[in-house]
Amino acid sequence: MLLQLSAAELGQLVVAQTGSVRLPLTERLIKCAEDKGRTATAGDVASWNNSIPVVVKALLDCGLGEVEVQVEVDLPHTNSAVDLVLCGRQHGTGSDSYLAVELKQVRHATVDPRCPIAVDLGFGDGKNKLHPVRQVQRYCEYMVRYLPHLRESPDQLTGVALLHNARDADVEALFDLPENDHGFLYTLDDLDRFRRALTAKFTTASGKRAAQALEHARRESLLKVTDVARQRSVVNGGLTLLDEQYLAFDRITRHLEKTAPHTGFDVGLFYDPDSAHSPAPVTGPKRVYILRGGPGSGKSAVALELQRALGLKGRETVLASGSHAYTETLRDIMIGTARRGQVSDKRHSALKLYQYFNSFTDTPPDSLDVLICDEAHRMRRNSTDRWTPKELRDDDRPQATELISAAKVPIFLLDDHQSIRPDEVGTAEYLKDLAEAHGCLVEVTDLEGTFRAGGSKLYQRWVQRLLGLDTSDPVTWQPDGRMMLAVADSPEQMELFIRERGLEGATARITAGFCWPWSNPDGDRLVDDVVIGDWRRPWNVKPQHTVPYAPKSDLWSTDRRGIDQIGCVYTAQTFEYDWNGVVIGPDLLFRNGKFTVDRSASHDPAFRGPIDDEIVERCIRNAYHVLLTRGVVGTVVYAVDPETHNALRRLIPGTIGMQHFDGTQPKLTAEGSQLPPAYNRRDR
Repeated sequence: MLLQLSAAELGQLVVAQTGSVRLPLTERLIKCAEDKGRTATAGDVASWNNSIPVVVKALLDCGLGEVEVQVEVDLPHTNSAVDLVLCGRQHGTGSDSYLAVELKQVRHATVDPRCPIAVDLGFGDGKNKLHPVRQVQRYCEYMVRYLPHLRESPDQLTGVALLHNARDADVEALFDLPENDHGFLYTLDDLDRFRRALTAKFTTASGKRAAQALEHARRESLLKVTDVARQRSVVNGGLTLLDEQYLAFDRITRHLEKTAPHTGFDVGLFYDPDSAHSPAPVTGPKRVYILRGGPGSGKSAVALELQRALGLKGRETVLASGSHAYTETLRDIMIGTARRGQVSDKRHSALKLYQYFNSFTDTPPDSLDVLICDEAHRMRRNSTDRWTPKELRDDDRPQATELISAAKVPIFLLDDHQSIRPDEVGTAEYLKDLAEAHGCLVEVTDLEGTFRAGGSKLYQRWVQRLLGLDTSDPVTWQPDGRMMLAVADSPEQMELFIRERGLEGATARITAGFCWPWSNPDGDRLVDDVVIGDWRRPWNVKPQHTVPYAPKSDLWSTDRRGIDQIGCVYTAQTFEYDWNGVVIGPDLLFRNGKFTVDRSASHDPAFRGPIDDEIVERCIRNAYHVLLTRGVVGTVVYAVDPETHNALRRLIPGTIGMQHFDGTQPKLTAEGSQLPPAYNRRDR
């Protein structure tokens, strides 16, 4: 939240000052944004200057000067924010009452004829946005899901979209979308109705209590990918998709309703016999969907929600991946839901529903309704491997061609900066060019939301700049109140901190660059391969092995025993945990103001042989991009190379230090000065 004041206090800040084009409120919000490490955009300034005063004036006209106004209220765990949340008291009961307001300065709007929730708001960028009413409805739903305080009474929270510059006739198509308590639409012609809604929602009493209750309300933990998978068969299970995520989801499901035939097969909870096998014509060229987004942008949540929603309608929807850990975890979750006597059937269904990219070499064309390819950045050039029979080898046929051919509607979800092996070629550009060469229509959607790193877009950009994945140079981390980032002075210190977070009930893991050998187990014992000074720890279990008291490699990130091993990029990719410890090995060195790659320090067998340095460098940088973006709450880093560690010290203000509290035993915290206390002393 940027700012909270009563409507009466805001009224004094929305009075224009002689000689200034900006209101005092706007200047104050610009400063608030800077204090949070954020630069206000031109759109922010215009909204603060032109839109907020409309709401403030309406409140004052209604005698509601004591209503508290919260500006840009963050949605928990995301980078999204509600423009305004009005806080007050309800009539009759006097209980807390809230109104979420999305402000739009648009004057004209048209609805995409292919999708009633995709609208052109006249910004001139050629991009459709989510319908303002649906946007605020999803925001309210998200707030109710993650803020238990709002679930106490169903009528506590209401939502409105206010298009205060638009006339009804110029946005007429927007009114076709059904309204509900979480989403009403008001325009310039409806300001009297908006004021009546305010007086019906709030009394003249102070809203400070309600505002304080919302500000300090408990935030429920963010659902992880595995949580979403477990809830996929539950009504309203899964993640509450927002903005671009929801728009992409709706476009795809709507396209399927109109074009793809039902061919459903019996997969237990996903089977709908009433809608299976009903005919529907397929016309026109095949349509391929590409959803591109950074770490934590909700790609896997969209994939699982698509599979859940389509499966419940009897659609034959297969989810494929190039990640062994991801696929086997999803299979294990589904098998784990089996009742007595159903395990065999569940296992059979799980093998059908969750497959690998190389599973479609001989699949007949268009034999699947929908094929969702998650982690598509891990797609390989071809499906030939060392186990492929000689008669089936085809090194010239791209793996992507097999996937596009197999389904009537192929969907690819990817991050251009997460391919981690030399033969992984999945980028949006590569897939788009290949699909269009085969006569397909291609839609590329960028998922810009963030459901990881506390919803910090700043952290994502900082990591890309740090690793040289951006054209800009590395910069000092500026804490934004969303993501905790700190440096550990030793691996022992990092491990103690991570274990303490685990004992507190958080999910916490340590990962490292692939700079140490990965041995087979010594009997029933894992070998301590990761050695830094006197500190020794084992890697997670190899995929083909099992060891007592340690989880299988596929379950390392989700089994609580995974905290006892060091994870590699292949077991960490796709997954997330609350606290993330990352050991940067000697394959990534900070020299002359930027990171350089030393491939000789890598033990990854994928880099053996005549592989170009440029490809190896890309893979190593991408691997650390994956490792540094697994944390939901915070990340702690340690670099083996002293010069690199010192560089991190300069770039990251936060440190894990030993602090004494009231004479008790030292406790590790993620607070403190840049250097441990002993280094701050000066000789006098």
